[in-house]
Amino acid sequence: MDKKNKPELLVPAGSLELLKVAIRFGADAVYVGGELYGLRAKARNFSIEDLAEGIAFAHEHGKKVYITANITAHNQDICGIREYFKELAELEPDALIISDPGVFLIAGEVCPKIPVHISTQANNVNYMTYRFWHRMGATRVVSGRELSLEEIGELRARIPEELEIETFVHGAMCISYSGRCLLSNYMTGRDANRGACTHPCRWKYFLMEETRPGEYFPVEENERGTYIFNSRDLCMVEHIPELVAAGIDSFKIEGRMKTALYVAVVARTYRKAIDDYFESPSKYMENLPWYREEISKCTYRTYTTGFFFGKPGSDAQVYEENTYNKEYIYLGIVSETEDDFGMIEQRNKFSVGEEIEIMRADGENIPLMVTQMKNSDGEEVKSCPHPKQKIWLKGNAKLMPGDLLRKKGEA
Repeated sequence: MDKKNKPELLVPAGSLELLKVAIRFGADAVYVGGELYGLRAKARNFSIEDLAEGIAFAHEHGKKVYITANITAHNQDICGIREYFKELAELEPDALIISDPGVFLIAGEVCPKIPVHISTQANNVNYMTYRFWHRMGATRVVSGRELSLEEIGELRARIPEELEIETFVHGAMCISYSGRCLLSNYMTGRDANRGACTHPCRWKYFLMEETRPGEYFPVEENERGTYIFNSRDLCMVEHIPELVAAGIDSFKIEGRMKTALYVAVVARTYRKAIDDYFESPSKYMENLPWYREEISKCTYRTYTTGFFFGKPGSDAQVYEENTYNKEYIYLGIVSETEDDFGMIEQRNKFSVGEEIEIMRADGENIPLMVTQMKNSDGEEVKSCPHPKQKIWLKGNAKLMPGDLLRKKGEA
């Protein structure tokens, strides 16, 4: 397999902690949002200080950081964007992700040395659009989720070789064209195109006839339910060969508002799948059951292949409910060890006597029976019920810094 064609694995990070998790668990690059001008206003996001530390950490590990500034900007945003880009120019990220042509022009004026990637929000679904952005100076364009693999392959054949194609291969799908949704703004006054989406596509809807106010009729499709906008999650880990053949340069994971468990599971699974395929296609095929099992160990809606193999059928949506499958629960990451104990900042409750699991970046999963726990004062405790509580624990397996701890939850 030609290693020159090996795609980048691009993983989301909603915080500095998650950036480090993404890199440790296999990302080639991460994309992050600052505190302004990205499309995930409810994510924790990065201060300028966090961005500086995250970029330094990534570069020390030979990885890249891309910063999102992909809102649809209004007049009142322009001056702030200009000042923000001046700050980013000093940090030297590896690229800016932009959708708005005006913001694109500002980036060229203020920080011309930083490459610009064109966000999926710009609705990039044909090769002429790609050619346009290439002539404007963009180095990469993110394809719309509405494209099939056949269409992406044609794109690759009709655009300059040096222009990169980035494509979402995993994560939440949007009911609206390439994410350009007005539903949140209409329903709640919060603009999805400025980073404040309230996800009304996940809500249950009823029909009301104007002469019968207060009398609600269910909106159902073939009696399957009322979540008529609720899409399944995209998952292409079983189709790495087809993605590579289409000429995609960067495999993008969705999820800047997800947990460390999600980031670690998805990054590690796709990392192994990509590496296995480029080592040996037969090894990749042999390990398909492992990818399937592992990719389900984080929160997800039932999976779909989206538009990649043609227009999705009715199985691309979930009508019955809007909740996530949750087979495993995130407990924390070991930050340091001492005398066989590992210290974590606990995220979910667990107790002495429970069997949990150590998840390591190399693909190993190790059962761990918790035999002892202490709080930050050194006092023995039987459980840790308080979120973000500092806990020292030990068990029947050796803990190492960077270990992610999880346990089986309700599917």
